[in-house]
Amino acid sequence: MRVWRGVLVVGVVLLLPGCSLFDRDDTDQISVFDVEVGDCFTAPEEITTTFTTLDRVECEVPHEQEAYALATYTDPGTDTTPETFPGEAALKSFADGACAQEYADYVGVDYRDSELFFTYLLPSPRSWEQDEDRTTLCFVTTTDGVQLTQSVQGTEW
Repeated sequence: MRVWRGVLVVGVVLLLPGCSLFDRDDTDQISVFDVEVGDCFTAPEEITTTFTTLDRVECEVPHEQEAYALATYTDPGTDTTPETFPGEAALKSFADGACAQEYADYVGVDYRDSELFFTYLLPSPRSWEQDEDRTTLCFVTTTDGVQLTQSVQGTEW
């Protein structure tokens, strides 16, 4: 099992809000709150800890990431969403499980058998408190800067 798939987020933690991203002529910069399943994105040129916008592209345009799930955080064992920020460790643990669980439904193969990986965007303490943000955004991603030129939905990659 490639454990670093979900852990990849440690090096690429995409928390909300606040960053400038890679500018391209064929991108549509959108708020992280407007991401939808099936949207494709170019990877940011600089990795920082916070983002407010992402560079969306058509999936036929070379890209590195595709949103495949939006998972609402719930406390383990309770299925309730807490009012207070649960902490980064709790959010990462939730995201690892939720994104892994949703992967096969979207790509068509278990992430452990896939040629691709996943990463995620987590709510920040600020967005949790100010925007009532409880959503983890799950993204299929490539390695080593390899780009995709189509959607990965149902491809069994």
